[in-house]
Amino acid sequence: MGIFERYLSLWVGLCIVAGVILGNYFSDIFAVLAKLEFAHVNIVIAVLIWVMIYPMMVQIDFSAIKNVGKKPKGLALTLVINWLIKPFTMAALGWLFFKGVFADFVDPQSASEYIAGMILLGVAPCTAMVFVWSQLTKGDANYTLVQVSVNDLIMVFAFAPITAFLLGVSDIQVPWQTLLFSVLLYVVLPLVFGVLTRKKLEHNKKDEHAVNQFLAKIKPWSIIGLLGTVVLLFAFQAQTIIKQPQTIVLIAIPLLIQTYGIFIIAYAAAKWLKLKHNIAAPACMIATSNFFELAVAVAISLFGLHSGAALATVVGVLVEVPVMLSLVYFANKTRHWFSE
Repeated sequence: MGIFERYLSLWVGLCIVAGVILGNYFSDIFAVLAKLEFAHVNIVIAVLIWVMIYPMMVQIDFSAIKNVGKKPKGLALTLVINWLIKPFTMAALGWLFFKGVFADFVDPQSASEYIAGMILLGVAPCTAMVFVWSQLTKGDANYTLVQVSVNDLIMVFAFAPITAFLLGVSDIQVPWQTLLFSVLLYVVLPLVFGVLTRKKLEHNKKDEHAVNQFLAKIKPWSIIGLLGTVVLLFAFQAQTIIKQPQTIVLIAIPLLIQTYGIFIIAYAAAKWLKLKHNIAAPACMIATSNFFELAVAVAISLFGLHSGAALATVVGVLVEVPVMLSLVYFANKTRHWFSE
């Protein structure tokens, strides 16, 4: 599987193309798969993401989690970016582009909905995929778990008021089913199974060797899960990509600027704070990526399935995987900038 990791960006690119082609030629099949949802979470994609996350959860060592509190800078960095910077820069970029730069290309109603979709992405920090990005950057698994858990806890209280403030809507109905089911599915369950697996392996061998051997065996499945997720995401939206390429490009431009811009801010701050790379890289990935299931669910409930807001959140999904992989590549190449 070394070749898959070495040329991961190439395989992802091929999966994107494959997803668009398959989604157009076998649209009925993917339409059925897309409807396999619970609380706006697609079950097929959820299984694939679970496969990606599980190997990292096996790495969690609860005896080491107590030491996370001794290194608060990484956690503080993530919280500041996620809740004090990211939502507001996303809103500002949305207004700049759709009320200014792209004003002649979209009607005012659509522009407002695109901005709303972007805001929803900005207010929803990532829960699931960040474990994958952390693993690909050789991040501290224990620290990443704490970062994600704290962000999820804050999201329960902060998502609705920040969203209401930025959208100018007084009554935001948070889809609690989506939020709680996603946390259960992507954090709690794989963590429980990971801890049980680790305990069994350590009980048998009394050292880390058995754990490392097991991780080496299941690690390829993490990459397979990632590639399968990419194919499905692009297959589900293949017809939209073909029918509205210009709109997707217009939405993608500010999203790309936001994503790379936030990463630059977070990475520079991590360097300034003198964080270790295995904490700095995951912290920046958490700050950069989005909880797209929640954003899509809220967009649909507020504006409708076929609204511009829903489309903007979907574009966010399509942009995120290849962009985050490019940031993973950059973070790995600049590992020497940080202490180990």
